[in-house]
Amino acid sequence: MKKICVYCGSNPGKRPEYKAAAGFLAKELLSRKIGLVYGGAHVGIMGEIADRVLKGGGEVTGIMPQALVDREVSHTGLTELIIVKSMHERKAMMANLSDGFIALPGGLGTVEELFEVLTWAQLGFHTKPCGLLNAGGYYDHLSAFLDHTVAEGFVKDAHRSMLIVEKDPIKLLDRFIDYTPPLVSKWIGRENT
Repeated sequence: MKKICVYCGSNPGKRPEYKAAAGFLAKELLSRKIGLVYGGAHVGIMGEIADRVLKGGGEVTGIMPQALVDREVSHTGLTELIIVKSMHERKAMMANLSDGFIALPGGLGTVEELFEVLTWAQLGFHTKPCGLLNAGGYYDHLSAFLDHTVAEGFVKDAHRSMLIVEKDPIKLLDRFIDYTPPLVSKWIGRENT
């Protein structure tokens, strides 16, 4: 793995565990010589992980729509800042540049971005690992909801297992390296297909 895309909040959140998780993940990316791809902001958890990777001598690629650059939220010290026209272009470029995807704590945008690449994996558009770094139990309820979607017959267990959830970035990245996508020929239809 050469680059990992990290989705995370443009706010720091209320608990120190969230910011700390960004630092722990940055340290692990650096130790494995994995570059960071992220949304390009200098604020919140986004700014924290970028700053930590940069401080450690790592490579950081930010991708941001011009509208957000105009609001002065872009990080000015990145290895590379790619400015695009739209959020759609941003997400596609982040996906293309990355070998895997991790969500740290964040809000609606974080969850939306993760679920988009997870859906692409479910549909077979890519075979890259997707994970949650569950700092301070932030994603416990989301994980429980996904288990509920399986129990209610909306998601296959094989597709549910595609989302790797760990509290420790070392374990998460180890599982990324060992990741093999499930072989499911059909995602919609009869119960036994």
